[in-house]
Amino acid sequence: MINSDAAVGLSGFLEWSQPVIYDLLVESYEARLEPGPLPRGLARLHARLWRALMAGDMPAYAVLRQNLVEALDECRLDIADLADADARILAELLEIVMSRYQRSMRTAKHYHLALIALAGRLAPPLRAA
Repeated sequence: MINSDAAVGLSGFLEWSQPVIYDLLVESYEARLEPGPLPRGLARLHARLWRALMAGDMPAYAVLRQNLVEALDECRLDIADLADADARILAELLEIVMSRYQRSMRTAKHYHLALIALAGRLAPPLRAA
């Protein structure tokens, strides 16, 4: 259960972060694969995972994460690639919050607490088979 301040931040992220997340994921997957439909498909799936994570829909998150892990495996990518992309997203969202909300400590606090909650919800890396 998250506190109300973090919930406000998560609600805000749900409103505006999806394009940022998708663009970062496309960049991440295109850097590992070549540009085209495959990295964009992975980015769409991974972005849906983030939306479920932010919404607190952990059953959907678990299913989407498993689907993403399987899709990554088919592309010869692994859990480390997923974790790197997730870390980039957290860092970018933090940077946006710090620059956009530097004059509003209350709003920045909501977003910072939401980022902490998101980091805590991210699944630990799966063991290599």
